[in-house]
Amino acid sequence: MQISDNIIKHYLQNVYFINGHSYAGKSTMVRMLAQRYDMIHCGENYHDVFPREKLSRWKQPGLCYFDTMSGWEEWLNMTPEEHWNWIQEVSRECVEIEIMELCKLAAGGKKVIVDTNIPPDILWEISDYHRVAIMLCDPPDITSQLFFNRDDPDKKFMMDRIKECKDPEATLKNFNSWALYHPQEEIDWLHTGFFSVTRSDFVNDTREEVLAALAKHFGL
Repeated sequence: MQISDNIIKHYLQNVYFINGHSYAGKSTMVRMLAQRYDMIHCGENYHDVFPREKLSRWKQPGLCYFDTMSGWEEWLNMTPEEHWNWIQEVSRECVEIEIMELCKLAAGGKKVIVDTNIPPDILWEISDYHRVAIMLCDPPDITSQLFFNRDDPDKKFMMDRIKECKDPEATLKNFNSWALYHPQEEIDWLHTGFFSVTRSDFVNDTREEVLAALAKHFGL
């Protein structure tokens, strides 16, 4: 069964999407927009609301990987190519879940702001220019340098798992190399056709400035 994109687009007409580079401030902007404009806040990885026991290892092998891997050391030592391929598989699997979840959240008529992983080509099918924004970093690989600078429980958990590996130094180096891997098939974030804002200042607080630009674009 396949649902036509024009039908999905109708049911997502109150949904506003932010995608783009890691460390560009997507999560922060989604949270601030939700608070400032009384929108439903939908943070990253919202596909996690789907019951894990109802996932299929055959239909959603990427999402089921953490249930089948031998341990964290296996995942953390994926080569950059292996990790990139896994991320692409997970992204494909998440699209269906995320679209269904967004239809549910938007059903009440209230505006929804979402930190999404739905790729730009699909966003063009299910949304439009004024409901999508792309947030970029300059340089785009800054996450490889600053990832663990965040005071974030998820980052602490990841660093703890790295320290438990047989060779923590090599594992950390491999982990950081993932952000530097850029195959030809990678999304060209600079040329999606959507409105974009670029973060190049990682010292000063520019949140209000970025928030104003996004709110204007979204017509809030």
